[in-house]
Amino acid sequence: MSTLLSELHSATLTLTLSRPERANAFNFEMLRELRDALDKVAADESIRCVVLTGAGGSFCTGHDITEMLAAQADEVSYREHLEETYTPLILGIRRLEKPVIAAINGPVAGAGLGVALACDLRVAAETASLTVGFTGIGLVPDAGVSLLLPALIGLGRATEFTFTNQPITAAQALEWGLVNHVLPEESFVPFTQELAWGLASGPVGAYGLTKRLFNRTVLANLEEALAYEGETQEAASKGSEHREGVRAFLEKRTPKFR
Repeated sequence: MSTLLSELHSATLTLTLSRPERANAFNFEMLRELRDALDKVAADESIRCVVLTGAGGSFCTGHDITEMLAAQADEVSYREHLEETYTPLILGIRRLEKPVIAAINGPVAGAGLGVALACDLRVAAETASLTVGFTGIGLVPDAGVSLLLPALIGLGRATEFTFTNQPITAAQALEWGLVNHVLPEESFVPFTQELAWGLASGPVGAYGLTKRLFNRTVLANLEEALAYEGETQEAASKGSEHREGVRAFLEKRTPKFR
């Protein structure tokens, strides 16, 4: 069964992360399907805009913790995992020379936040919340969050919400420029559709060159940042804090970091 749903309308492809029973947490299958879909978008001139959203009440709550537990048991390298999954995904979104909108319909956290931040625009429902998430399980930000979050809201705010792991409300995210629009639930989907269809009917070639320009002027060190995220995540993954964080998450208790 596919973990990614797709629908094409008015030259806009809507990609829906679909693991609602897991709050749309990424697993390897979903990551592969999303990367394949974006590759096809890049090659298909009939698709002029992309909307990325989640099924059910969540956008994406990061990587599936059960896969992380299995990776611990198998002594999988987190650095190699990032190099094979999230690094090419984040670079793929930024290098796709077509508009990409994150339609944040509910909670987003961890690597899901990184994917949303890599998109060109973010539209959030009033009920959405954004959580950095990584430190709660003894890890460091990855999926581009270490660069994209401070770039959007400043180093001080990014540090606070990474350290405290507190959610950022949709209203606060709008005030800080973390999202572009916040809508009531009943107008969230229609507004996002109209925004996407308007972009799809615009000068997509110029949009693509603008993304290329912004990547050079604002995110010139994105590849370097992603590589260093892999190195630091590798170190964090081998620590006792990560083991305790994962155990606490699975046991639904507050972690006891010592």
